[in-house]
Amino acid sequence: MSVKFYSKDNLRFLLHEVFPISELCKRERFKEHTVESLDMVLEAADSLSTNELRPILVEMDTKPPYLENGRIKVHPKMRQLMKTFGDDGWISMAAPQEFGGQQVPFTVLQATGFIMGAANYSTMAFPFLTTGAAHLIEAFATKELQETYIPKMFSGEWQGTMALTEPGAGSSLSDIVSSAAPTDKGYYLVKGQKIFISCGDHDACDNFVHLMLARIEGAPAGTKGISLFIVPRMRPEANGSLTFNDVNTAGAFHKMGYHGAPIAHLIMGEANDCRAWLVGEPHKGLSYMFQMMNEARIGVGCNAVSIASAAYYNSLDYANVRTQGRKITEKDPLKAQIPIIEHADVKRLLLFQKAMVEGALSLVFEATTCLDNYATLTGEEKETNFLILELLTPIVKSYPAEMSILTTSAALQCFGGYGYTKEFMAELFFRETRIHALHEGTTAIHGMDLLGRKMMMQNGKATILLMQRIMEDIKASQKYESLKGYGNELAQKIMKLQEVTMHLVTVAQNQGPEVYLSDATLFLELFSILAIGWQWIKQGIKVEELKLSGTKVYRAEFLQSKIYALQYFFEYEVPKTEGLIVRLKSENHVTVVARAEEIL
Repeated sequence: MSVKFYSKDNLRFLLHEVFPISELCKRERFKEHTVESLDMVLEAADSLSTNELRPILVEMDTKPPYLENGRIKVHPKMRQLMKTFGDDGWISMAAPQEFGGQQVPFTVLQATGFIMGAANYSTMAFPFLTTGAAHLIEAFATKELQETYIPKMFSGEWQGTMALTEPGAGSSLSDIVSSAAPTDKGYYLVKGQKIFISCGDHDACDNFVHLMLARIEGAPAGTKGISLFIVPRMRPEANGSLTFNDVNTAGAFHKMGYHGAPIAHLIMGEANDCRAWLVGEPHKGLSYMFQMMNEARIGVGCNAVSIASAAYYNSLDYANVRTQGRKITEKDPLKAQIPIIEHADVKRLLLFQKAMVEGALSLVFEATTCLDNYATLTGEEKETNFLILELLTPIVKSYPAEMSILTTSAALQCFGGYGYTKEFMAELFFRETRIHALHEGTTAIHGMDLLGRKMMMQNGKATILLMQRIMEDIKASQKYESLKGYGNELAQKIMKLQEVTMHLVTVAQNQGPEVYLSDATLFLELFSILAIGWQWIKQGIKVEELKLSGTKVYRAEFLQSKIYALQYFFEYEVPKTEGLIVRLKSENHVTVVARAEEIL
């Protein structure tokens, strides 16, 4: 059976036609790259994923990490893989050249993460967590700390992590209690516990560099009193040796999916000797961490799409070879059974997956392009891309994550009874993707971020700029008969979204923030469906342009599959917005008025 887990044609289409990386190569920051060199990066990611990552996926799922003598053991292949990730530049690929990086566009970084995540999500967590942690050190730490930690992290010898979550705080970071006591020796002594720390301890690396949030003694309450620290498991000494830094592994969590990555419970400072080095200024830790978190949120959306892609191609392959039943009009039981892909409802299951996978991946690249533009443009263009990125981030993080739960379920459904057995991979993908609706904040948190903050940011400027960009693409779609009706439908729905937004603003004014935000998750869903619809209009325009050009770069069947996916999304998914609009305009706020003791 095929091991295809993503579409090279689709990735090429998105990165060469819809979001052309050729434009990025013209920028000063990326001038040393060409389209050909960046394509070679993607080919290398494909080779590594196909030959090294995918073959150990099932084994990593069935033999998860375990705690032994206070340390976590992982798949034995991971140590060599971490060396490969370091030696071949995967960890440092987007870093500035001054830190030894290759300075590739963030869009290409995410594209490689997509390929690797589709092959084996657990394996790619190790290097890219280190990438994010090193990026924080690049941006905010002193030169001494940069020189101490970044080279070892980029080499794959030292693992980087984000140490945020605590047993009593969870997503409520304002309630963290980990403490940091200043000393007169240039470091702090920290105490506290951190849970659910991905790759927080394992035997594939020699050391661990935790980017940890804690409160300096006497700091203000809430988020304004949080500082960011580098907390190594083994602290480097002046003579080059490493000394245990009082960071103990108390346990290993085992989640329903994502089995190959170790999830640690860490205790810092049990012996009062956990030394930490302040990153940046005191009490600004959360703002620093949000740099990593916002990039990580885009990554979470991309990871969800990658697993959904793997599930899609797994079920597509099965649907083409599995024979069962006959056409409804065929009455002769002696006639041969047909591949299940010939049945209309199986086509529906497959088109649902394709429309979501390729639409959501397009939205991911919309966000990464904004980030690359922000890093390379100036003036008004820079601000425009920043504001649109801020508005899109909660959508890019949350909607692909939520939809991947449904698309992997649809993939499993294609397998029928076989899908629920471990002899097939469908159930693995279903388990694997569930974490992404929780990683980097729940969907509700991002719904409240979108409606409560991002929509009204700078008096709604971000919203206005995004709507202008969407309307430009809708206008461009009117040149094509195949797109005109769908473009008009999207324009009408955008008008209704604006009506809903104004209605909710009135609710906020008259009934307060609790009622205003009570259905923020549904508002996020409404906005997200229209955002994906926009991406399909963008892709549809490029398909029609390519057809007119007579290009032979893409197969006619591939281009037609794009049109079918676009049609599916507008015929099956966009109509769901009507129910959401009715709910969001309703004056019955049952979730607010219902008392806890009445929900039995």
